[in-house]
Amino acid sequence: MRVFAIADPHLSRVNPKPMDIFGENWAGHPEAFFSGWREVVGPEDLVIVPGDISWAMRLEEALPDLEDLAALPGTKVLLRGNHDYWWPSISKLRRALPAGMHALQNDAIVIDGVAVAGTRGWVTPGDREFTEQDQKIYRREVERLRLSLKHLEGQAFDRLIIALHYPPTGPTGEPTGFTELIEQYRPDAVVYGHLHGADARRLIHTWEGIPLYLVAADYLRFRPKQILELP
Repeated sequence: MRVFAIADPHLSRVNPKPMDIFGENWAGHPEAFFSGWREVVGPEDLVIVPGDISWAMRLEEALPDLEDLAALPGTKVLLRGNHDYWWPSISKLRRALPAGMHALQNDAIVIDGVAVAGTRGWVTPGDREFTEQDQKIYRREVERLRLSLKHLEGQAFDRLIIALHYPPTGPTGEPTGFTELIEQYRPDAVVYGHLHGADARRLIHTWEGIPLYLVAADYLRFRPKQILELP
């Protein structure tokens, strides 16, 4: 089994929203997203999709996008992004998900020896527009990551991946509550999205020896990033 990750599909089948207005990196979307996935992912693989899955505002509008994702090869693990306004209570979402899809919220999952834990994340202290309200959300999201990782206590797994929608570090690489948990739990890798038009030369690629992967769809040119390969 191989483990891939790709964030920010930004699908919109019910109310189409062209993404190329956000720059040439989005040319060919969404067809390029689906074809890129099929080129690299096999039916036995696991794909983590950390957020901004659909532009829909309600679950009913997002279901066609979820069904399109479900039809792609591999088992999928979903996390919420800042634009996933359609995301309802986790119990309602799990009842509605197509087969082969899993959603995380304050918990984690182990699939074939690979544990996936995570949360949405948020802007962090040090951001020039960070507000008191952001502070509340940031603290809540750090606690949600803590709960997700604690959910794995007592479970057997061989590898651990932490998934976030927002980057785990501060805007210029400062430590955060998220990086503290990364240091504590020592995952095999951390994946995140949210950043569009990113310059690879300005990214932080490791934290205390742990690989950090930006997996925003436009950054990956719509081909899911392979994170791990297990025998």
